[in-house]
Amino acid sequence: MEIREDIIDKNLFEKASNEEKKIDDIVRPSVTYWQDAWRRLKSNKLAIASLIFIILITLGAIFIPMFSKYNYYSNDFSVANQSPSGSHWLGTDQFGRDLFVRIMYGARYSLAIGYIASFLNLVIGVLYGGISGYLGGTVDNIMMRIVDIIYSIPMMIYVILLMVVLGPGMKSIIIALAISYWLSMARIVRGEILQLKQQEFVLAARVLGADGKRILLRHLIPNSMGPIIVTLTLLIPSAIFTESFLSFVGLGIPAPKASWGTLTSDALQGYQIYPYQLLFPALAICLTMLAFNLLGDGLRDALDPKLRK
Repeated sequence: MEIREDIIDKNLFEKASNEEKKIDDIVRPSVTYWQDAWRRLKSNKLAIASLIFIILITLGAIFIPMFSKYNYYSNDFSVANQSPSGSHWLGTDQFGRDLFVRIMYGARYSLAIGYIASFLNLVIGVLYGGISGYLGGTVDNIMMRIVDIIYSIPMMIYVILLMVVLGPGMKSIIIALAISYWLSMARIVRGEILQLKQQEFVLAARVLGADGKRILLRHLIPNSMGPIIVTLTLLIPSAIFTESFLSFVGLGIPAPKASWGTLTSDALQGYQIYPYQLLFPALAICLTMLAFNLLGDGLRDALDPKLRK
């Protein structure tokens, strides 16, 4: 069809400006899901500060006891119950052992138990809850009844039985936490999967020929990362606190090895005279738990696909 230029009023048109010509230009390069999550996480100052604190205390737990001139087990009664000073930054305990080194050494056990137990809980809980929620029906009912049975048994019973069989120590605590701590993760993942599997993107994946394994691992679980990460970051400080409690009541790390729980237990007898011996281990527990909680909030906001812009 031929357009007659003599009947078009050119006064009705004007040339586009340079700014208008750039409207369709890409203003920023495309980024992946994880790159965008990291960009949004960096904008959360509290989460970044918490991440830095967690990294520093983890590195300190690894390297400070290795290079310090003090160790966690040597007694020196000439400096027993010494207040914080230049030679002993956080003071000494009733046996003259440097409290700073013992706190850093205790962080090895407390953090290792938190990390290992939470990793096991992540793997077991996500897979168990994901399979239960995706399959549904009779399989879901059977799997959830197993969860209810395990959940009804107090964790302290697991710990006492394992102490009898394996003896007190780090291995017994990790096994006890691995048996019981994945239950909450499984329930949360199951609830998310039950909700997400009704969405249109799951139907589209089925139409395109994706099998159940691919739908679960590539579509459903990634879209549940927000609640999973939040739960995981809550499990780590919870595991640390549980280990501290068990060590506090004498069911944890045996002497002369130290964890934050054993340090607080040892300091309890003379906390009125030497309050710093109780203050510093308790402060380490509180700050670490706070850092993981703040980091979890930041990761939730950064990894949730619904909040991506």
